[in-house]
Amino acid sequence: MAKITLGIGTSHTPMLNAPVTDWPKFIELDLHRAHQDKDGNSLNYAELLKLAGPHIPREITEGKFLWKHTKALAALEHLHQVVKKSEIDVLIIVGDDQKELYKDNNMPSILMYRGETIRNVPLKSRPGPEWARTASAKYYEAKYEKEYPVDSALAMHLIHHLIDAEFDVSCADSIQDGQGEGHAFGFVHNRLLQDIEMPVVPIFLNTYYPPNQPTPKRCFKLGQQIKKAVESWPQDIKVGVVASGGLSHFTVDEDLDNFVMDALRSKSYDNLCNIPLNKLNSGNSEIRNWICMAGACEGLDLQLMDYYPAYRTLAGTGTGLCFAHWE
Repeated sequence: MAKITLGIGTSHTPMLNAPVTDWPKFIELDLHRAHQDKDGNSLNYAELLKLAGPHIPREITEGKFLWKHTKALAALEHLHQVVKKSEIDVLIIVGDDQKELYKDNNMPSILMYRGETIRNVPLKSRPGPEWARTASAKYYEAKYEKEYPVDSALAMHLIHHLIDAEFDVSCADSIQDGQGEGHAFGFVHNRLLQDIEMPVVPIFLNTYYPPNQPTPKRCFKLGQQIKKAVESWPQDIKVGVVASGGLSHFTVDEDLDNFVMDALRSKSYDNLCNIPLNKLNSGNSEIRNWICMAGACEGLDLQLMDYYPAYRTLAGTGTGLCFAHWE
């Protein structure tokens, strides 16, 4: 019988792909992107700046940047080593797609990928400053396309089980020519599995885009059914589940991050399931991936949780960097 023996949650922000000297440069992007306050109301950078707490200037220093960058990369390397030592046979990746593969003309709420492989391709040219393109490129292959193995048999088993459990999941067995997996999945391949040959099962959640985002409760129940599906798989294998993304961004919300982490530590799953939807907009929405992973790994015990509120501008933009694993 198969069994889930490892759970992982990891942030995947481009701040982790960039040298610390580039962290202050993110203001070039933050000045122009749409923002939201901690209640999900839309506002611009100038309006966000007026709401910023008095503690934030103390966080915008070279010393704080360097400390958080160093600690975050050490935590990410720790997760990489955890995967190497775990003896898992397959890794289920729960991530979101930010209109990289799926767009408004076809935006699945929950999609199971069941192809034999999943492609990662080098980043094509995109607008923006060179430093930002360099950071984004690190989600992807440097020069050539690469096909990563997928446990398609397990993926098909998950699909059949979820349909029986009344989850009307979408599925895909390939990616359009010239396209590749999005950043949430590329980050896992290039950082957690960088020197590990291991099949994956990609699960796409529409965390970002109304009107069909799954609720937190639905995400948790999805995770629970993934666990049941794995445990009904007849092969004697060990399975890991990783949540790629989060925590709060593009505005750092330490209160929300601490609420989520406290719920994960104490296994207060009702608290996770009842997070108000207005708290899960923009980048915060990737917390749904963690909620799904928590449902799949509810029988495991927390081994490590590191958190660094990585502010990068005086307006409080940045990422709540979090790295955790359960065994």
